[in-house]
Amino acid sequence: MTQMKNVCGALLLWALCSLPAQAVCHWPEWDHFRQHYISEEGRVIDPADGRRITTSEGQSYALFFALVNDDRETFARLLDWTERQLARGDLTGFLPSWLWGRQQDGNWGVLDANSASDSDLWIAYSLLEAGRLWDNHSYSALGTLLLRRIAREEVATLPGLGPVLLPGAKGYEGEGRWTLNPSYLPPQLLARFASFQGPWGEMRALLPKLLQESAPRGFAPDWVDWQADKGWQVTADKGDTGGYDAIRVYLWLGMLSEEDPARASLVAHFAPMLAQLTESGHLPERVSSLSGQVQGKGPSGFAAALLPLSRGLPVQVTLRKQVSDHGLDADAYYGSVLTLFGAGWDQGRYRFAADGTLQPDWSESCQAE
Repeated sequence: MTQMKNVCGALLLWALCSLPAQAVCHWPEWDHFRQHYISEEGRVIDPADGRRITTSEGQSYALFFALVNDDRETFARLLDWTERQLARGDLTGFLPSWLWGRQQDGNWGVLDANSASDSDLWIAYSLLEAGRLWDNHSYSALGTLLLRRIAREEVATLPGLGPVLLPGAKGYEGEGRWTLNPSYLPPQLLARFASFQGPWGEMRALLPKLLQESAPRGFAPDWVDWQADKGWQVTADKGDTGGYDAIRVYLWLGMLSEEDPARASLVAHFAPMLAQLTESGHLPERVSSLSGQVQGKGPSGFAAALLPLSRGLPVQVTLRKQVSDHGLDADAYYGSVLTLFGAGWDQGRYRFAADGTLQPDWSESCQAE
């Protein structure tokens, strides 16, 4: 085990070969994440923030990674803390608050009670898939009820567009204008939800149009507005920039199943980001979604996020080297998350089927340990 950690801990396997490494029983990057970011109670802590915050995003992603690694004990701890501290003890009755941490009076608790819909989707997805893969009916039931609440409180039907996911339950609509975040809409999750009653099938069908039209030059924005009489508009206080949120759009699209009917057109539309990498040797930190003008140099987590989209292309070698050279930081929560998603997929630890179901690479030898 020690030898394996020494070899794999810094992600050196990617630099040694041009094909995805075969998944092994233990996931060193997940072990690192658990050690540095997850408390004994099941709280994902962002150490870079002085308030030692926890977000519903962190909880939702950790639930997914625990499922990918068949880590049932950690999954249960994460879910318990999320429900008790973020959802008032009842995920069937309340959407999770998105921000928790040290308050001004020194006490610990919710800092912002609004929800974050992308996190809610990932929690519902992980519960449904945990229920299916682990034959746990309680998880399946909880995921179904949470999905219904998301549909009631975070989905709006926009005139001239259709049903879409708002970024949260409050604060994203007014006077015929709605603010959206394209990275909050992983196509895999909508595909999984499409068989459930509600807006999900229509949302899935609408998503390719939403993603492509809101990114006219193939660069996704972090935020974008829809106005009933004018269509897509720049979000006034955010601008047209795509950066730390938008990087996930490329990540989700890269992980689409080859059998997904929308994959080819979406990958082709968002190819300019890979072209930018080929031209400059690195990914930009920010890009104007309207002009294509780039700024800065993206962190190594961005390189990990683009690994799935680059599969089979020469730039994949460049991305693997950038990730392996950097390794994992103990205080870079978001970069670690992007690395777990992108590098975990690149290593073959999981795939998504065309219907959105998760296909983890579990083996009998892993489960026997």
